[in-house]
Amino acid sequence: MALAELGQKITSALKKLNTASVIDENVLNDIVKEISNALLSADVNIKQVITLRTNVMNQVKLLQTSSSTANLKRIIQRAVVNELSSMLDPGKEPYVPKKGQSNVIMFVGLQGSGKTTTCTKLAYYYQRKGWRVALVCADTFRAGAFDQLKQNAAKIRVPFFGQSGQTDPVAVATEGVEHFIETGFEIIIVDTSGKHKQEEALFKEMVEVSNAIKPDNVIFVMDSSIGQACYSQAAGFQKAVKVGSVIITKLDGHAKGGGALSAIAATQSPIIFIGTGEHFDDLEPFQAKSFIQRLLGLGDLPHLFEAVKEAIPENKQKELMEDIAKGKFTFRHMKDQLQGVLNMGSVNQIMSMIPGFGANLMSKGKEKESAEKIKTYICMLDSMTNDELEVKKPLNPSRIERIARGSGTSVKDVTSMVTDYKRMAKMVEKMGKAGIGKMNDMQNMMRNPGQMMKRMQNAVDPKILKQMGGAQNLMTMMHEFGKMENMDELTKKKGSKRKK
Repeated sequence: MALAELGQKITSALKKLNTASVIDENVLNDIVKEISNALLSADVNIKQVITLRTNVMNQVKLLQTSSSTANLKRIIQRAVVNELSSMLDPGKEPYVPKKGQSNVIMFVGLQGSGKTTTCTKLAYYYQRKGWRVALVCADTFRAGAFDQLKQNAAKIRVPFFGQSGQTDPVAVATEGVEHFIETGFEIIIVDTSGKHKQEEALFKEMVEVSNAIKPDNVIFVMDSSIGQACYSQAAGFQKAVKVGSVIITKLDGHAKGGGALSAIAATQSPIIFIGTGEHFDDLEPFQAKSFIQRLLGLGDLPHLFEAVKEAIPENKQKELMEDIAKGKFTFRHMKDQLQGVLNMGSVNQIMSMIPGFGANLMSKGKEKESAEKIKTYICMLDSMTNDELEVKKPLNPSRIERIARGSGTSVKDVTSMVTDYKRMAKMVEKMGKAGIGKMNDMQNMMRNPGQMMKRMQNAVDPKILKQMGGAQNLMTMMHEFGKMENMDELTKKKGSKRKK
């Protein structure tokens, strides 16, 4: 994403702490000034930049006389992370949909903000998590809105309600919501007409729709490309309807994204997702502190392990750890792990949770290429028998040829997959000998990430990592992560929030 440049600039400024033998007021001023300039260049509101600068300086000066140089470096980093996080956190918990009941979610936003596409992305997000999701088109103003949402709904295979040619959005929204409530849908997403601040009639319509369907959550979709103009527009929507949450779009290609992030103060509502691309799965859950830590290359270990836990069922986690301890790795294990990687989200998103790496590690093209390769491998594994998956039957040439036919691939492709399997099996064998499997649950791994990664450095085969399409950086990651046992000192949550 374009904001990665902002993260790199701030990280560059903080790195000066490592070369300074003494942290005096001049060094502190230079670092904070550099960070402030980076924020301003990303279109962050100047008042918020001044507030951040003042608070960081005050926090550091308060502890400067009683702290060593090493502690002072950590204090400065922690102060910067906390102040940037506070800027993006209004201190309100977002609405959390409840399973087993209807949750009506109404979308509002400006024309051209990506609202209709974001409705589809959110529907797809919940659908993949097993919710019963439906889409309602109450946008009777924009030509083509009905067809666009209907086509999107068909692509992600969720039910759709709309009435082509209908001019009364209140009637459409009411009928659609009532229909899906009666038929037991859990997430009902209502798209409304895009607004301009000057169009009072459309704002009135938006209020009427809200009063009619009584949404559980009103989501304001904010286009990051318009920079500081987001603030007044967000304030206009907040005045008209009770905005409960915010989704920021187009963060993948605009350096002005800081303007949208800082405009959160106008709605006093939490950002719940950010849009990072054009595809339906380019929607990333947002948490302020996690976002800032990842942006600055500080990682986010708790969320990384949460993602692993969510991607891999608990019974399979235990089974995997027991098998690693024995140095055992079958084709079935390989299939489970590859499926888990796909379930965890994008490679960039996962890598950014690891300390030492920022955002945008590989291009969208490379990332897509890696995902396609994983899907092809899973298809090959699906074409294997149970005995083959459990490595009870050797893969002789005739079996490999049958697997290739069954998966629509070539013998060469299957042979390549088998080669990668052997490398992974060898890696697991080394991990077992290194005692990694004895750390028998994800909670232990979370408590001892540095210890775990130190062990993994000696077990990981660089050849298999090279196959991951751009992930050769993982070797550097292993080295850096192994030194991160005290990482929580830099990212530790502040005891109390700054008053707003």
